[in-house]
Amino acid sequence: MQSQFLLAAPHSGAGKTTVTLGLLRALQQRGLRVQPFKCGPDYIDPIHHHTAAGRDSINLDLLMMSAAHIRQLYQHYTSNADVAITEGVMGLFDGARKREGSSADLARLLDLPVILVLNAKAMAYTAAALLYGLKNFDPALNIAGVIFNFVDSPIHYKMLQEASEAVGIKALGHLPANNALHIPSRHLGLDTAEAGVAIETAARHIEKHLDLDAILAATTAATQLTLTADIPTRPSEAKTILVARDPAFLFLYPENLRRLEAYGTIHYFSPLHIAHLPPADLLYLPGGYPECYLEQLSQNKTLLQDIQTFTTKGGKVLAECGGMMLLGKAIIDESGKSWPMTGVLDIVTSMQEKRLSLGYRTLTLNGQTLKGHEFHYSQFINNPDPAANPATPPNATAARPAITIHNAYGQEIPAPVFYRRNLFASYMHFYWGESLGPLENWLAG
Repeated sequence: MQSQFLLAAPHSGAGKTTVTLGLLRALQQRGLRVQPFKCGPDYIDPIHHHTAAGRDSINLDLLMMSAAHIRQLYQHYTSNADVAITEGVMGLFDGARKREGSSADLARLLDLPVILVLNAKAMAYTAAALLYGLKNFDPALNIAGVIFNFVDSPIHYKMLQEASEAVGIKALGHLPANNALHIPSRHLGLDTAEAGVAIETAARHIEKHLDLDAILAATTAATQLTLTADIPTRPSEAKTILVARDPAFLFLYPENLRRLEAYGTIHYFSPLHIAHLPPADLLYLPGGYPECYLEQLSQNKTLLQDIQTFTTKGGKVLAECGGMMLLGKAIIDESGKSWPMTGVLDIVTSMQEKRLSLGYRTLTLNGQTLKGHEFHYSQFINNPDPAANPATPPNATAARPAITIHNAYGQEIPAPVFYRRNLFASYMHFYWGESLGPLENWLAG
């Protein structure tokens, strides 16, 4: 591999996602094989990364994964790449608990040079103090350089260069403000066409204003050991697995899918477009933006009935966040209108009075753990009792095991989990690419 680095910033909003996307596309257009990664659990940035680089972007998260698993993933996905670019999360040292799980900790784990993206609007020599703090807060980090964003003029950039030189950080270029570099809001659904235009614009902007050769030269990759990828073995009786994937249900970790492939053959389907559910042993409904497609989903009555029938007859259903909302009686939109869904679960979720629920979660079931996170604006309008939901056939009403949910601080929190022999649903997005944990017995049962 020729080059590897992590892009970070002092805070969110500095433009690191736009810079990441522009670099991915600009380097790909030079004929380089560019492998993207994302620090943290986010789904949206990796989807944009894929559009820019033509490759799956892989999440690397120290709160949901072990250090050994992260090293293994990084080695596996960079084995056929020329350049590896990891986009950081929030500010360089921001973690779930102080700096734990931060971009800085990931850079140290993988020995990645760090390129800072600094929003230099209305700033000149004060940049020296800011850069000095980022460099010296953790001297073990390799700060390879800085890209100044939102620069007003060549004179402004010269002042910023003087600031970075004063603290021993190489200036790798500057980017003038450009209103055409707008990436669509992550809270309004995902417009891949609009994002594609913005990525092309960002690539041209970066090719024009940054010295890509200098960036590659400053981030030469060290020789790394090759690790054997953990490839699960498939049982003799392979199952048919249906995975919802379309603009309404698109929050999928590639490693989760790879782990599921150990249990059978995956077939993708669109709840927005197909009228009937194909035959399957397992139905996986991931999160996404069902709230943006309520009319289309609600009018697909034959599919909604098929999902209800599939579950009632004992078909296994794994549902996360938006997928769980689809299993409810209805979803209420922002205007207060109620849209009927499958009715598998005795729940109603609402987008009115939106309230953000987010954070890392650890589920414990029968002594086994499963890690994940929550990020949603919808809320239950009732107080659901997971034990009271008639989501399974009569012969599957065994006593519900004790399930506990803890946040990143180890505090137990209320978070309904709908668990039966053939149903596993909650607001949480889980990562099981490393270990299925309690899902392993559930899938085999």
